[in-house]
Amino acid sequence: MRNLFAEFAPVVVHAHCDVPCGIYDPSGAVIAAKTVARMVELITQAEIGGPTDHAARNKLVRCIAVKEEHAEKVKHEVQVIWSDYFKPEHLAKFPELHDQVWKLLKLASKNKQNVDPAAAAELVAATEAFAATFAASKA
Repeated sequence: MRNLFAEFAPVVVHAHCDVPCGIYDPSGAVIAAKTVARMVELITQAEIGGPTDHAARNKLVRCIAVKEEHAEKVKHEVQVIWSDYFKPEHLAKFPELHDQVWKLLKLASKNKQNVDPAAAAELVAATEAFAATFAASKA
């Protein structure tokens, strides 16, 4: 006999949002990019007093983890808006959009791989430029 409970068991899914809900906002990506830049700043200022300076090491590890997490969040937020919100008519109005997004996503990856204040500043600027393109598309 079939187990109907197993057949209809709830499954955890993550999405934003293929309903589609129509709610898109790049501010999460901008905040995430600024968080990456701040973590890079804290990482470059970190001073570890030796192998027993556990508090400083813990702070450094946490800053690295937050930097990685927020760089990935930038990628996710931008990819969702790029793939779900923007339509062919937007591309006609903003022909540089694909290149803009591609470069932004590459910058986010670069920030995951490195601790580079210049790359972090570029990520913030690119994310703010993407947000401006998004805002212009709504006008």
